[in-house]
Amino acid sequence: MATDLSLYRNIGIFAHVDAGKTTTTERILSLTGKIHKIGEVHDGESTTDFMEQEAERGITIQSAATTCFWNDHRFNIIDTPGHVDFTVEVYRSLKVLDGGVGVFCASGGVEPQSETNWRYANESEVSRVIYVNKLDRIGGDFYRVVDQVKNVLGAVPLVMVLPIGIEGDFIGLCDLLTRKAWVWDDSGEPENYEIQDIPADMVDKVEEYREKLIETALEQDDDLMEVYLETMEEPAMDDIKKCIRKGTISMDFFPTYCGSSFKNKGVQLVLNAVVDYLPSPTEVDPQPEVNAEGEETGKFAIVSTEKPLRALAFKIMDDKFGALTFTRIYSGVLNKGDTVLNTFTGKNERIGRIVEMHADERTELDSAQAGDIVALVGMKNTQTGHTLCDPKFPATLEPMVFPDPVISIAVAPKDKVNAEKLGVAIGKMVAEDPSFYVETDEDSGETILRGMGELHLDIKVDILKRTHGVEVEVGKPQVAYRESITKVLKDSYTHKKQSGGSGQYGKIDYTIEPGEPGSGFEFESKVVGGNVPKEYFPAIEKGFRKSMDNGVLAGYPLVDMKVTLTDGGSHAVDSSAVAFEIAAKSGFRQSVPKAGAQILEPIMKLDVFTPEDHVGDVIGDLNRRRGMIQSQESTPTGVRIKAEASLSEMFGYIGDLRTMTSGRGQFSMEFSHYAACPKNVAELVIAEAKERNAR
Repeated sequence: MATDLSLYRNIGIFAHVDAGKTTTTERILSLTGKIHKIGEVHDGESTTDFMEQEAERGITIQSAATTCFWNDHRFNIIDTPGHVDFTVEVYRSLKVLDGGVGVFCASGGVEPQSETNWRYANESEVSRVIYVNKLDRIGGDFYRVVDQVKNVLGAVPLVMVLPIGIEGDFIGLCDLLTRKAWVWDDSGEPENYEIQDIPADMVDKVEEYREKLIETALEQDDDLMEVYLETMEEPAMDDIKKCIRKGTISMDFFPTYCGSSFKNKGVQLVLNAVVDYLPSPTEVDPQPEVNAEGEETGKFAIVSTEKPLRALAFKIMDDKFGALTFTRIYSGVLNKGDTVLNTFTGKNERIGRIVEMHADERTELDSAQAGDIVALVGMKNTQTGHTLCDPKFPATLEPMVFPDPVISIAVAPKDKVNAEKLGVAIGKMVAEDPSFYVETDEDSGETILRGMGELHLDIKVDILKRTHGVEVEVGKPQVAYRESITKVLKDSYTHKKQSGGSGQYGKIDYTIEPGEPGSGFEFESKVVGGNVPKEYFPAIEKGFRKSMDNGVLAGYPLVDMKVTLTDGGSHAVDSSAVAFEIAAKSGFRQSVPKAGAQILEPIMKLDVFTPEDHVGDVIGDLNRRRGMIQSQESTPTGVRIKAEASLSEMFGYIGDLRTMTSGRGQFSMEFSHYAACPKNVAELVIAEAKERNAR
């Protein structure tokens, strides 16, 4: 059973929207013999974009997993989405990968979502090779993208190949290590290439870049560098490759390739680089184990088939065969019929079936082992981020953290039949996507969907209708506002109630003050002398903490506040935890309005691309939307504008942008921070809240 783990590569393919990730995945599957007919994204026929919504829109929405083989190495590949609304898919995929291929568009360069994904990959410590795609496109410039990788991403690209020809004349690549040219014919068949001598007009450039490549690689080995500097003789090719591999795994640099996936030129060299330079499961830092509070215990899930089972469920997907739990096995062996412990729920689950996924097709397996990425069928209580382990040797792996949603819409079923189906469908969808929240408004009875952006929620409503057959009416999008205070306030509150028998009494003196952004709720007691007995401190803290869920201005959650209990009073008979909790809740409502309460709104980071002749219109429109322009940068195909704007002003922006730019503008948006609303906006938000409550 045990496969040689050094022959495994668990890799992800990630990039900005439209850089060609999914097309590149199709080419890899074709070259490795996994598929015979290549499906094109623009025809809605790619293998990994198997959702109807993906095929229609030509974008990847959920990460798809597939397995293939190249040069006797097993590749477990995850094709991730590029759109910012589905960043959570990229994040959770990176969590379980050992290496990745960062795809950049040769004309678009390092685009906004590339930066976000790159940052996530750095945080997850995932080694990468870079692939600059679409060199056949107008405006394609390999050298410009290499400079952007240095300047925008702050990374060190290790150039491994140089392109022969540009745009329509792009015919092949010069491999710097072997000093050979790979030249493809015009048939579009990936195997129709010849390995030739380097074109005479490129010899000097190849030597210049080759020298840089070797010097950068040899910095990984002092002895080899010393010999090289003394003798100016190159080390053996195997030694150079070992140095490149070492530097890639430690993320000191990133081997950089180029090509055109659509024209089938250059993908083989990327596959060779995955084998040569990206780590096997045993070469990456093992996953840390944590305790019940989420703190690291100092133990690790060592990647080995000899160790007890440790596996992380990183994705739940519901399809026509039932719920699939995508799982990365870090150590041990998992067999069909085994009983495993879910350390999050504390319950045992039996492994019914293990399947190897190829997008939405599957192959049944009897067992899987450390290093494998498989799907488990029929897991009842396992959610994203849960650890599955050997019941005799329990352990929890570091869980995943997901961003909070910033936008919501209300949906209502059209009739009673749809109402019953809605509950079941939403239960499945929440299990699949941890960045998608659902709650019921107790006053109106409406179902509120919360997500990362307009497109995110648009897709969710589409899935409700088409995948689950639920007809719903959709309200207009709502912004997730917050409330905060701006002043320090000392105050006191006494809760006193007498109604025969023992009464209720609790007096608290306290200071409330604004906390640091992101600090949440903090509570401290400076009571000395026992005027408020210590056993009531938790009740006072609980009263204030629970009140934070409903601010006093418009009922939005209050953020970043510190409460310091300074004194108070108690009664030997009438005081109780309940009395002090009520005192804290009432004190909150009394004090917060006096402490300069304000409404906060989510501010989004925008990256807008527009053709040059429409720049004035786009900037004027952003200014009208209360946008703050941060920078403008000319690119070969237009202008890239970075800005910040309030989410409430950005609804429907994509339609307006396309109208202004004759359909050529693009933008991406992600949450940046919360900031105080202007007075006129805050008044509107408060008025709307009052109107809702009146209904």
